[in-house]
Amino acid sequence: MWCELRVRGTGAFMGLRVLGAILSLLSAATFALNITAARRGVVTGTPIQGTALTIPIGVACFLAATVAMEQIAHLDAFPPAAAGWMAAVGLLHFLLGRYCNYRANQAAGVNITAPVIQLQIVVTLTLAVIVLQEPCSILQIVGAVVMLAGALLTRYQRPGSSVASGSAARGGRFVARYGPGYLFASLAALAYGTSPIMARFALESTGPGGGILGGLVAYSAASAVVGLAMIWPPLRREVVAVKRENVRWFAYSGVFVALAQGFFFSAVAVAPIMLVSPLLQFSLLFRLLFSKLFNPDHEIFGRLVVAGVAISIVGSLIVSADTDTILRLVPMPQWLAAALRWRL
Repeated sequence: MWCELRVRGTGAFMGLRVLGAILSLLSAATFALNITAARRGVVTGTPIQGTALTIPIGVACFLAATVAMEQIAHLDAFPPAAAGWMAAVGLLHFLLGRYCNYRANQAAGVNITAPVIQLQIVVTLTLAVIVLQEPCSILQIVGAVVMLAGALLTRYQRPGSSVASGSAARGGRFVARYGPGYLFASLAALAYGTSPIMARFALESTGPGGGILGGLVAYSAASAVVGLAMIWPPLRREVVAVKRENVRWFAYSGVFVALAQGFFFSAVAVAPIMLVSPLLQFSLLFRLLFSKLFNPDHEIFGRLVVAGVAISIVGSLIVSADTDTILRLVPMPQWLAAALRWRL
């Protein structure tokens, strides 16, 4: 009987990990669709317009999801401490992180800034070790260094012949402004890398349904701040002046990012951060593909961009590699095995 229960428990544990992996990949794909749509919006629109319009859309999407999943009745039972953490996630991730993300994409494009923003995993892993006391292996450290190399490599890609409109276009060619692009991409990485730790604190014992409720709380908090900020006349005038064409792209972005966040919050509710965060890095590949498909005239493409994305993905796979599994499957010298077993 004990063995049978242990087998069932192991199966349930592995099932949750598989579910977490699937939710993480879905989150990566929809995150890529979100930022691809937002990139079109900020070509002639502004990051403030995009942030102000997409956050209320997120509230509507999460509210519809909670009603459809019959979770709205459990909202009053959502732990107050978890609600506080998720409200902070909304302000840090949805307001600060999203604004910085849009500013970075407006300045340098998705293909250049995406590898920098994906360094959020380095922030997450560092905080996971310090705050959550999760172990960090030598492979994860090496993987983080590889990801950093991939992000820096894109800096050396020369612009092609892509035509673009907006402030970054000169002589019919999109010209990336690397300074502000990297600055705001780094700030977005810090915000995005910190929020998973906060979400993990909030949702660790709530289950997948709690992830949807947590997302609703986070978006509601961010939307409340946006509503208060709209009292300021200059900000209100800027948001109201948004072009109809940009409204469409920002609406697409708002829906896709709400879906992505729903998948993400559900993933961290059932799986460890060390599994979820690396799989989210496949968003780099999705972003490159979607940019080529939807935004060929508003991005920089080239061998170094592709190489930087590929190197960053390799780094994320190294980060997510399980050391014990590698040691069981791959024969290696004892000194190398001992080095791989090292933990921080």
